[in-house]
Amino acid sequence: MSARYGRVLLKLSGEALMGEQQFGIDPAVTTQIAKEIAEIQGLGVQTAIVIGGGNLFRGLAASAKGMDRATADYMGMLATVINGLALQDALEHAGVPTRVVTAIEMRAVAEPFIRRRAIRHMEKGRVVLFAAGTGNPYFTTDTAAALRAMEMKADVILKGTKVDGIYTADPMIHKDATKFESISYIKVLERGLKVMDATAISLCMDNKLPIVVFNLRTPGNMRRAVLGETVGTTVTA
Repeated sequence: MSARYGRVLLKLSGEALMGEQQFGIDPAVTTQIAKEIAEIQGLGVQTAIVIGGGNLFRGLAASAKGMDRATADYMGMLATVINGLALQDALEHAGVPTRVVTAIEMRAVAEPFIRRRAIRHMEKGRVVLFAAGTGNPYFTTDTAAALRAMEMKADVILKGTKVDGIYTADPMIHKDATKFESISYIKVLERGLKVMDATAISLCMDNKLPIVVFNLRTPGNMRRAVLGETVGTTVTA
């Protein structure tokens, strides 16, 4: 079986690592995610990952309570580095060589982000885990995912979520919400659908980069998405 995409960027929220917990990192969940990533690496797919930090710290929530927004965002970026190290550990236990690359320099724990070096890692079959967002406050990890996907010349962004695609409304709240098989960037922006934030969607739209939104909790979904099978919702022009 040959993969439809040669190079993918996987976007994971920090919450993805919590499992059923309210906070923190569930080792069983990181192990499961690592196994799925190992599977797609086995297909010869080059994989980059951008991870959020919402399971440890939410910059927006803290700034809403009066903390300086830039300070809160930097704290959130540091949380993503903790998640990156946890996922790196799980991936290496699964036999996948991994490099954590961070937008905020901290050479003792991770490499600084150098675009060409990151691409070289991927060409050598290593998973590259991008932490610390874009390194700038006021930008989400969704925007970081779109930006890194462009820089790495990825063929697609795979966004792993708790639901199996994009719906007309939140399916957790509205039982009558219907799912889109595919949708255009413009419709996502016009309807204000909470896929990724507007900056990230606009960036993907300008560069014609498709986004596949799928349920991360369904085993095998990541592999299906990479093979080009119908899974979740695809956002294209």
